[in-house]
Amino acid sequence: MANRFVVEADGGSRGNPGPAGYGAVVLDAATGEALAEAAEYIGTATNNVAEYKGLIAGLKAAKALDPDAEIAVRMDSKLVVEQMSGRWKIKHPDMKPLAAEAQRVFPAGRVAYEWIPREKNKHADRLANEAMDAGKAGRQWEPGRSSAGLAAAASAPSGVAAALQVPAAEPLAEPKASPVGWAAPADLGAPTTFVLLRHGETALTPQKRFSGSGGSDPGLSPAGRRQAEAAAAALAARGTIQAVVTSPLLRCRETAGAVAARLGLDVRVEEGLREADFGAWEGLTFAEVRERHPEDLDAWLASSKAAPTGGGESFAAVARRVSLTRDRLLARYAGRTVLLVTHVTPVKTLVRLALGAPPESLFRMELSAASLSAVAYYADGNASLRLLNDTSHLR
Repeated sequence: MANRFVVEADGGSRGNPGPAGYGAVVLDAATGEALAEAAEYIGTATNNVAEYKGLIAGLKAAKALDPDAEIAVRMDSKLVVEQMSGRWKIKHPDMKPLAAEAQRVFPAGRVAYEWIPREKNKHADRLANEAMDAGKAGRQWEPGRSSAGLAAAASAPSGVAAALQVPAAEPLAEPKASPVGWAAPADLGAPTTFVLLRHGETALTPQKRFSGSGGSDPGLSPAGRRQAEAAAAALAARGTIQAVVTSPLLRCRETAGAVAARLGLDVRVEEGLREADFGAWEGLTFAEVRERHPEDLDAWLASSKAAPTGGGESFAAVARRVSLTRDRLLARYAGRTVLLVTHVTPVKTLVRLALGAPPESLFRMELSAASLSAVAYYADGNASLRLLNDTSHLR
């Protein structure tokens, strides 16, 4: 009996046309196991060209596994699916040779095409974005750099084992509403838990000054070092932390170092956990910003898309960065309890996304220095807020 594979493919262009890349994954149709991945940065191209190239790469990867396999292709590109199914004519000159190349990989009778919504195509989408990110950094995507390898079943067809599923990977994807505490399925396995530790105080913290990733990068104050040690003692007593990941900024690295030393763990630095860049507001108090940049501050308070004065980072931009980082870490640490040492905005953003709350909720959360919060992520894509702003270890 011939093997049956599912090929999921995607492509994207940041500009359309612009810097482009594709991603594809081959899954075992019976189990949902990811058997092969392919991704590549292809330079300047359109979305459609990148999507077709993703399809071709996925088909070739499947053929390398078994040239006699039966293939079900699942893509969120209506254009590619309809054209390859023969229902739409291929008119664009750039598409015709690509479609012909895809048709040559397997005989037509062994390949079926199905359109799926984007949220069902997480694995391939993430690979395509990793390829584009690699191109931006001046390199090509490498399999060893993939963070999508555990995400196969997030987009798997019916019949694929639910136990393989991981949380959705799409930037800004909101969790599905489900009564986790009341009726969560019993067979989802252990959740991935992020324990969120805000760094200890710096000299700027008591003065309530903007201190992001674009400022002076202060270290912990004496009070902040005491807070870090107190958090370390509390986490050591709980004994549940299995890995420590930190923002690259000094105050977080010092806080993480205190915890990791107590727990006997290494520290992994994750760029995506850095604080927002507050532009020209760095080092200023809220009152000083109100006095110097009143219109920019009002816009910032009114819209998550507004950036601070001087080229700072909007909350929407931070949310995109943090959600991508969340997904990478969920894939890397599936089923484990991980300490993330970070800042006010990333912690609040993770909480907001877990709750499915609107952006304005960021202004309605209190988050003290060296406080602990926790979010659990389940294999069906749901998230549960377990703890918020716990400072009992500091008292």
